[in-house]
Amino acid sequence: MRYVIPLLSLPLLFALSACGGETDSVEPASQHGANPSLPEPRRGLLPNMNISKPAEWGNETPTVPDGYQIQAIATDLKIPRQTLVLPNGDILVAEGSGGHAPTLRPKDFIAGLIKKQGKSAVKGGNRLTLLRDADGDGRYEQQGVFAENLDAPYGLALIDDTLYVANQGALVRFDYENGQTRASGPPEKVTDLPAVINHHWTKAMTAGPDGRFLYVGIGSNSNIAERGMEVEEDRAMVWRIEAETGLHQPFATGLRNPTALAIQPDTGQLWAVANERDEIGPNLVPDYLTSVREGAFYGWPYSYWGQNVDTRVKPPKPEKVESAIKPDYALGSHVAALGVDFSNPEMGDPFTEGAFVGQHGSWNRSDPVGFKVVFVPFQNGQPAGDPVDFASGFLNDDGKARGRPVGVTVDPEGALIIADDLSNTIWRVTPTGQAR
Repeated sequence: MRYVIPLLSLPLLFALSACGGETDSVEPASQHGANPSLPEPRRGLLPNMNISKPAEWGNETPTVPDGYQIQAIATDLKIPRQTLVLPNGDILVAEGSGGHAPTLRPKDFIAGLIKKQGKSAVKGGNRLTLLRDADGDGRYEQQGVFAENLDAPYGLALIDDTLYVANQGALVRFDYENGQTRASGPPEKVTDLPAVINHHWTKAMTAGPDGRFLYVGIGSNSNIAERGMEVEEDRAMVWRIEAETGLHQPFATGLRNPTALAIQPDTGQLWAVANERDEIGPNLVPDYLTSVREGAFYGWPYSYWGQNVDTRVKPPKPEKVESAIKPDYALGSHVAALGVDFSNPEMGDPFTEGAFVGQHGSWNRSDPVGFKVVFVPFQNGQPAGDPVDFASGFLNDDGKARGRPVGVTVDPEGALIIADDLSNTIWRVTPTGQAR
């Protein structure tokens, strides 16, 4: 069913969206780490909605820590989402925008209108773009289309001489030769991915440490199963896919929207960032960074942050709640974490051990959060300490957004690559004085 709302009623609806009776009273810092502050759920007619409208960068760039420099290495892209650094230093960029979920409720319609105001007006490219810095000066003077006519590509992985791309509806692969600048032909389908409705359309992906398996994150088809559990089959989980055959099975379940995946160096452990549920207040529920354990259940939709029951989900399932485990590290509510990668020693102190997280930014809080890249320090293989701003300034003091970070990729030679899908830019951060 589609709701048609008279245009004359839109001002009233937008006013209602700003009058949810919610306050952002919890300090953001209290929602970081292993034991975040979790206030009582608060429900209203509509959540607070405060979209940050686009602004231009002009001559400015994001802010990075002392001892680091940032530059735009590609502009005028078509909704860049995730990147992959190839063995010769080339960078592949997945560009596109997907999803085709129908509007079920008036609040879906209103939220869609509001969120649209904070997005780029550029149409998604449905392609892979290749960037090359042929002379090693860090400028990436070569930019061209590697593959086109894809379907909202997002996740990227290279295993030996095969490039894997997670479109919104299928995992596909290309033959790849080191230094190649354009695909030699159309991709081969490895396996279908859930794409009916596709409320959360992104298909995050990483390759396992031995190259045998790919891990693909598949988001839910709803906020908290309001469309019914039938349409959630094979969703809100991470799949493990045999790269050669496409055979797959659930690896971990109950993750509402796992938007980025990465393998931790040394340990080989799979980690994810996930976006949690909406509409129970500006400070619920924290998005998170977590190790992804085989066979584990992370709560969605029946509970959050372990065994905190979501009473909106009917019928309840106490037995599922009892089995739910807590994520490892809270990033804050509604920061919209969409990128994750692990650092390396070449990034320099104090950013040698930990994970970089791209935060796309909130739309459903009166006080915006996210809109930056943070670094989560690790010790002994686990998160340890508060997140540190690594690339900020995407949000202006006047509340307008100049950019919105999505994927983050660590170059083995010591650089952080940031995809910005609002200004359609790829940013590159390096220690000062480092060309590559």
